[in-house]
Amino acid sequence: MKIKPLLCLGSLSASASILLIGCGAAEPDASPPKPLVSVMKVQASRLDLIEELPGRVAAVRVAEIRSQVGGIIERRLFEQGTEVRAGQGLFQINPAPFKADRDTAAASLQRAEAALARAQTQVVRIKPLVDADAISGQTYDDAVSQRDQAAADVAQARAALARKQLDLQFARVQAPISGRIEQAMVTEGALVSSSDAQAMARIQQIDQVYVDLRRPSVSLDVLRQALLEHPAGSGASLPVTLLKGNGEPYAAQGRILFSGVSVDVGTGDVLLRVLVDNPRRELLPGMFVRARVPLASHAQALTVPQQAVVRVAGQPQIWVLNEQGQVHRKSVELGELTERRYRVRAGISAGQRIVVEGMERLSEAVSVTSRDWKPAAASAPAASL
Repeated sequence: MKIKPLLCLGSLSASASILLIGCGAAEPDASPPKPLVSVMKVQASRLDLIEELPGRVAAVRVAEIRSQVGGIIERRLFEQGTEVRAGQGLFQINPAPFKADRDTAAASLQRAEAALARAQTQVVRIKPLVDADAISGQTYDDAVSQRDQAAADVAQARAALARKQLDLQFARVQAPISGRIEQAMVTEGALVSSSDAQAMARIQQIDQVYVDLRRPSVSLDVLRQALLEHPAGSGASLPVTLLKGNGEPYAAQGRILFSGVSVDVGTGDVLLRVLVDNPRRELLPGMFVRARVPLASHAQALTVPQQAVVRVAGQPQIWVLNEQGQVHRKSVELGELTERRYRVRAGISAGQRIVVEGMERLSEAVSVTSRDWKPAAASAPAASL
């Protein structure tokens, strides 16, 4: 009977303790923490803009070797795949028929010269007789005509002899240009003629080569401006770097010769031709390469990471941190994007601090906690307009 009042008293005490504890635990609400952002200071630096374009190598000069006379090939006078010089003999065609034709033409010339000498002597002999009216003037005129015809025959025979001598020279097929000769398309014993459709061999001059690049015609004005701003003021001295398949540059640099004036209706591209010195013969006709073409150079360019730019209704903007630790959003005018960084044409100035990371919770004039932004490891360079 005494236990029940004690239990009731204990319950009341526990309830009172809980109420007291609950009242003592109540604390005022804490203010939300400031947004944490990563910032960087904008600095002016030199910026060289380049563009990588695919290209194909072509020889500066290509000569297809063909015979100017018909005959049987006796010998091949070169090693396939080697360098040959202009005037070097490549094939020897059987010269015997041409020698015989030359001798025949020489004999015809001698006969014509003898006839001319006789006709000249005849004119000299009858000239006094005409003056003395011993013979008619018609006889003298006939003698003069025969002399002139004999002179014409001599000229014709001399020209025929010169042609036969040329045919004899053409029996030795020579290289018209210096360069690397490819494989022979005919062998000893083959019959060739000047009307053959197939060439006997082909020579390509590759101590210098062309690299033909194509780029969209809509961006051609950018290149033209680069040509005008270049110190030399001419595309002939605008340097171009060629890249190997693994990305390494070739030792030799090229220079743009001209810009194509015609546009491919299928692709909308224009042609850029680059002349490259190739003393090591590393570049071969038909190879595909990539070329770095300089587009512009800015001595004091302001660049910002691509991720620092936010777009509001299509307008690029950047969050700027002031001295009071507050952020403000500013509209900017962007230029080229290169290596994941935009060139800023207008809107910010050197020395300002901009937000690169952590702008998700930002609002105008909000105070933030800032830290220095650390860029990730540099990736492979990429450039675009």
